[in-house]
Amino acid sequence: MTVRVERTFDLGVSPENVWEFIADPEKRARTISVVADYEKTGEYSSIWHIKVPIPFLDSTVPVRTEDVERDPPRYVKFVGRSSALRVTGEHEIREADGGSQLVNRFTVEGKVPGIERYFKKNLDKELDNLEAALRKEAAP
Repeated sequence: MTVRVERTFDLGVSPENVWEFIADPEKRARTISVVADYEKTGEYSSIWHIKVPIPFLDSTVPVRTEDVERDPPRYVKFVGRSSALRVTGEHEIREADGGSQLVNRFTVEGKVPGIERYFKKNLDKELDNLEAALRKEAAP
């Protein structure tokens, strides 16, 4: 089973401010509640150490994450791979009256039992975290 979510945020800040936040892999990682630790491995690559509260995962799982496509200042796509899951995230910034829109698309493919069920139940909350962080940090 694969979990897919798409959600759009209307933000009262400039596309440039949104890009400054969303283009930073560490800022994106910090908003995800299951990321217990973050390790930068390159300019656009990192390891997210995730802790997902499901059976079969009693320790953190390293997810090797890298930006695979960047089109500043409007689009970034990242892929994370691990023994437990594969995640793909896309962020597209659009100009809008009085600010910008951020279109977010996520796909999670589990490799261990329970991963998809966890993210199907919790991915919306993770997007709430991202939106709250963006509103706080990208504000002028």
